[in-house]
Amino acid sequence: MNVLVVDDDHRITNFVKRGLEAEGYRVDVASDGKQGLEYGRNPYNLIILDLLLPGMNGTEVCQSLRNNHIQTPILMLTARDRLQDKVEGFRHGADDYLTKPFAFEELLARMHALLRRGLYQEPSLRLRVGTLCLNKETREVTRDDSPITLTAKEFALLEFLMAHPNRPLSRTMILEQVWGYHHDTLTNVVDVYIRYLRNKVDKAFPQKLIQTVRDIGYKISV
Repeated sequence: MNVLVVDDDHRITNFVKRGLEAEGYRVDVASDGKQGLEYGRNPYNLIILDLLLPGMNGTEVCQSLRNNHIQTPILMLTARDRLQDKVEGFRHGADDYLTKPFAFEELLARMHALLRRGLYQEPSLRLRVGTLCLNKETREVTRDDSPITLTAKEFALLEFLMAHPNRPLSRTMILEQVWGYHHDTLTNVVDVYIRYLRNKVDKAFPQKLIQTVRDIGYKISV
């Protein structure tokens, strides 16, 4: 599962990142509110969000994500422990609230509780966007019932797009999820493979499913 940690205290982010990665999570870190908002638009299973952030505070980030229909579970992690602060966080879309200092075991327990509430669902083995179908178990792809042959990396890229229909996915997120890159890179491999996919998935059909999202990346949508 993928977790985003938004906090400007590097001691805390390093501690949480190491702990969660030891538990098998993939963890991204944002160090200010604006970066957290940008990252948060990408698909994560859970967001751990500090309240006191430079640029935009956690409440503003949370509210903006909810206003943009991002339903990722959000766990507020902050030194503010007043009831009024907690109520304000819940009012703007937070799902839970944990105050600093905290025990890592409690953080894990709260995360597991959020995921068990049904806010996270195991992805289906069959994905569909319009007449495009992908079966993760048999590795088969069809459109209008016609088979489409893909390489392993093309299949992984299409699967990632189809798992998040109608949602803009940044090139950085695609690189991380499909190629496993966790650092800035100047590679254009995403654009190259999107072109490969379009030739196989869209070229022969009047309705184009794979769309470019200006200044962000790509999405798949009917």
